Amino acid sequence: MGGDDPEQFKRKMAVWTEKDNPFRQFLNRIADKWSLLVIVVLSKKPDYRCRFMELKRDIPGISQRMLTSTLRSLEQDGLVSRHFYPEIPPRVEYELTSLGKSLKTPVKSLFDWLKTNWPAAQEFREKLENKDKSE
Repeated sequence: MGGDDPEQFKRKMAVWTEKDNPFRQFLNRIADKWSLLVIVVLSKKPDYRCRFMELKRDIPGISQRMLTSTLRSLEQDGLVSRHFYPEIPPRVEYELTSLGKSLKTPVKSLFDWLKTNWPAAQEFREKLENKDKSE
């Protein structure tokens, strides 16, 4: 970090190294695969909003339990809001908040990077697997 003295550098890096740091806990929650996929799916919906079963259908492989847990975490962090409609049958919709919408650009950048670089990463994986098999 440029001209930072060692103590300044150490304080800045504490964000990444302290196990119980709230910043790191938040980063871990929003960076997990299910949270990212929920954010991506909601960001593509009209009004950034949809129902639970629509989310479940649009995220292959996610269980009902994992989707519920992910939505609760995103709601606790202010990224998603839950709207309950007391109809018969009851209806619940989830929507990206303004904070959640602000993740749209960085998440899109990450997914664009993944699309571009996935073939190279996959090639390295295959080389390593082939090397391990030959040993």
